[in-house]
Amino acid sequence: MKIVVAGTGYVGLVTGACLAEVGHNVTCVDIDENKVAMMKKGISPIYEPGLDELLERNHNEGRLDFTTDYISAYKNADIVFIGVGTPEREDGSANLDYVFKVCEQIAENIENDCLVVVKSTVPIGTNDKIEEFLKENVKNKVKVEVASNPEFLAQGTAVVDTLKARRIVIGVESDWAKDILMEVYTRYNQPIVVTNRRSAEMIKYASNDFLALKISFMNEIANFCEMVGADVEDVAKGMSYDPRIGDKFLKAGLGYGGSCFPKDTKALHWLANDNGYELKTIKATIEVNQNQKYKMFRIAKNRFGSLKNKKVAVLGLTFKPGTDDLREAPSIPNIRRLLDEGAQITAYDPVGEENFKKKFPTEITYVKTPEETLVDADMVFIFTEWNEIKSIPLEKYSELMKTAVIFDGRNCYEIKDAELNNVEYHSVGRKVINNL
Repeated sequence: MKIVVAGTGYVGLVTGACLAEVGHNVTCVDIDENKVAMMKKGISPIYEPGLDELLERNHNEGRLDFTTDYISAYKNADIVFIGVGTPEREDGSANLDYVFKVCEQIAENIENDCLVVVKSTVPIGTNDKIEEFLKENVKNKVKVEVASNPEFLAQGTAVVDTLKARRIVIGVESDWAKDILMEVYTRYNQPIVVTNRRSAEMIKYASNDFLALKISFMNEIANFCEMVGADVEDVAKGMSYDPRIGDKFLKAGLGYGGSCFPKDTKALHWLANDNGYELKTIKATIEVNQNQKYKMFRIAKNRFGSLKNKKVAVLGLTFKPGTDDLREAPSIPNIRRLLDEGAQITAYDPVGEENFKKKFPTEITYVKTPEETLVDADMVFIFTEWNEIKSIPLEKYSELMKTAVIFDGRNCYEIKDAELNNVEYHSVGRKVINNL
């Protein structure tokens, strides 16, 4: 089978590389010639551990190719995976323009019977509309059908999440489509869940939104723990032993970010409203998350009063470790507010600096080590729990900073360790330590 993947972002590129890794012949399509040239050299345009190696190995062994020539690619395709973005619109709905642009190109150029597989996260019912569009616009007399195949990868572990997935979900309306996808995925040796298209679309949204709900729930519990004198990490540990709850997504912090949770919660909330129903739990999830981002800023403002001319150290810029993605990262709105207050900011991130410079090219100072941010700082904010940051000994803060006031939005340090050091330590859902 000739497999084509449309899009070379997190979803498309990882999908294509992993399909090649298990032995399929794959062509990835992108409109950017520079990106294509990079990928042919084994250089990923996105930061994702293990991806460069997959690109280089599979391209060199002839299973993976990259092109801007979508006409030729789609002309010979038996299967086209669509992995382009579906960013949110201003009203929270999903923007499907990129998906339908690819569908236009497919309809104009396919010359074989073709299964179009949508991996992009799309509102429930979208795949029905895509199939209708394709059948109405296909130029040649060929069979075309659509399947839903949502991804469940996480940035920073995308390759492992794909090759060793807990499940593969395929939504189909015919045995023909089912058989093709079963043939594609049998090499993964993973559980395959077969549903209709709308159920597959809903599985994606329901999964992501449930995980987002867990995060917001734990942040609500953390905030209340502070009021009643409980420790949220002890609470989370006690909860985790219950198999009905598990130990994932119970960590309190500054909320979720990235490309999926913010977008998918808003999209499902919008879709429910559009159907005359309000998902109250999802609405609350969104509201809690938005408020949680500013938790440490509010504490700092209350602690210092004026932040004008205060030297502020920022540790971590990306929305989580293991990625250079800044989408919905709490560092961005917090740094804007700090700048509005007149603070002087020095920042460190091991991989996110270049992307952050596109947003703040001159407004803040960037340094190459976490320790450099701390020198003579009045306070420090921890926005991302990189290992490079968590490994800084607490005594370094008191040694290097003017005043060792730490606003740890990711609970990187143990309370017992903070108690042994000359620091003022604020975290999420735990008691304040003030040894200054």
